[in-house]
Amino acid sequence: MARAAESAVDIVRGIGPDAFDECRPCPELKVGALLNHLIFLTGVRGHAAGLKQPPQAQNEVAEGHAFIAEPDWAEAYAARSAATAAVWSAPEAWVGETALTGSGRMPAHFIGGIVLGEWLHGWDLAVATGQKLNVDDELAAVLYEDIAGKAEMARQYGVFGPEVSVSPTAPLFDRALGMAGRDPSWKRPAA
Repeated sequence: MARAAESAVDIVRGIGPDAFDECRPCPELKVGALLNHLIFLTGVRGHAAGLKQPPQAQNEVAEGHAFIAEPDWAEAYAARSAATAAVWSAPEAWVGETALTGSGRMPAHFIGGIVLGEWLHGWDLAVATGQKLNVDDELAAVLYEDIAGKAEMARQYGVFGPEVSVSPTAPLFDRALGMAGRDPSWKRPAA
């Protein structure tokens, strides 16, 4: 969890306001909207879920909050992301049930996998802004295993797009991206 969080934070720190309207591999959200989504799920909701707190606690910001409009938003996200990773690094976070959204409680290990997968948006942000996400082999293997275990269900609920065909000899992270409906060879449009 800590390495996934750190990888995403490295990318987030490299994004300035001039990139907020850039396109990204999944065109539904521009870079700025995806940043807000990433911060909300891995910096707010993911943290609460790891602590087994209910979604939408009274003091929690609501979905749709414009985190990137706040001063020092990238450093605030770095702290939030690290706190979420720390919570999920404790074995008790993975036991029992918790909730990430208002749609009900699920096994904590399933929710933890979702939080881990949300840091995968670091790749979306990296390729949209001309950066490279650093994912080591161990993290790639964990992501691949988690995505493989929920890809079909995620597609049914519209969380993942159709699987992108990737060579079976491609790096494991590229195969995980393809399984999650991302084209690992996607390049941002020329200016």
